[in-house]
Amino acid sequence: MTKKLKVAVIGLGMGRVHIDGYRQHEHAEIVAVADLNRELLDRVGTELKIGKRYTDPLEMLAKVKPDVVSIAVPNKFHRPLAIAALEAGAQVLCEKPMAMNTAEAEEMLAAARKTGNRLGINFSFRFTPQSFAMKRLVEAGELGGIYFARTVWQRRRGLPGFGGWFGQKALSGGGPLIDLGVHRLDLALWLMDYPQPEWVMGSTYNHLAAELAAKEGRKFDVEDFACGLIKFKNGATLELEASWAGNIRERELMSTRLLGTKGGLYQYNLDEGYEFQVECYQEKNGCHYDLRLHPPVAECKNAYYSFIDALIKDKPFSVSPEQGVTVMKLLDALYQSASTGKPVKIK
Repeated sequence: MTKKLKVAVIGLGMGRVHIDGYRQHEHAEIVAVADLNRELLDRVGTELKIGKRYTDPLEMLAKVKPDVVSIAVPNKFHRPLAIAALEAGAQVLCEKPMAMNTAEAEEMLAAARKTGNRLGINFSFRFTPQSFAMKRLVEAGELGGIYFARTVWQRRRGLPGFGGWFGQKALSGGGPLIDLGVHRLDLALWLMDYPQPEWVMGSTYNHLAAELAAKEGRKFDVEDFACGLIKFKNGATLELEASWAGNIRERELMSTRLLGTKGGLYQYNLDEGYEFQVECYQEKNGCHYDLRLHPPVAECKNAYYSFIDALIKDKPFSVSPEQGVTVMKLLDALYQSASTGKPVKIK
């Protein structure tokens, strides 16, 4: 009989979603939680019936010795906590973005390689039935060679925790590009089989949120809109857009479009929410065909379930730390390009 893996979760904002996800797997047991906010820690611990609670995550690692650690804290603390957990003998699933920058991400990757423990990154938009179906179509060759993609997450007015850590560069590393764009960027790269990037060109703006922050006396020193162009060594091109505030019609707009030599693929959100539709466009025998995905679609488990399953079955987790580093390199380059106004080569 396979033993249950002892899971500890650090951070009880997004961490609550982690807990729900792990509890769907029969071989995962939430044994402890940690959060600096004692009131939140006790409230969530009581509500979710978790007895071991710590305000110091390092104390939790030492006393509980969990098999798996899930990290759901502000971006600034991803690197130190991930490395501490890896060195304590745990397998680690870390929230996106992997870190504040490429240098930190590479330190985390080095720690995983040194300890021999797993390090997964929670690029959760891969783990949806629609995304899974898209990947199957791509792998079946239905699109042919993908030469262009456009991936978008824009909000009309959706600044998370306005005045909190999301809008402070010292804690977050950036604005919607590193918060929302990272999800759509990974999804597009995954569907394109993570081609090797050559150079990027990026722009960032802060016309709307800066004015609002000044009026309300709130801290906000990151962008509210970002866009970029990524050129790959195989000749393909990817456009990226991400915003927390933009004068668009939709409250929330998410989409990823792929153009290939044999077909096109389009995923978009329905009713400005978090449910998605997928369409495929092809030409066969001189005729144009539009295909639409209908439920039920193939079963696809969430990232937390999938991470436990990979450990139990000793198989690779679909998001590798190397891919996390690639995403960080692109984000760093986009911010650098936005700052200098020049294209940036990817090393």
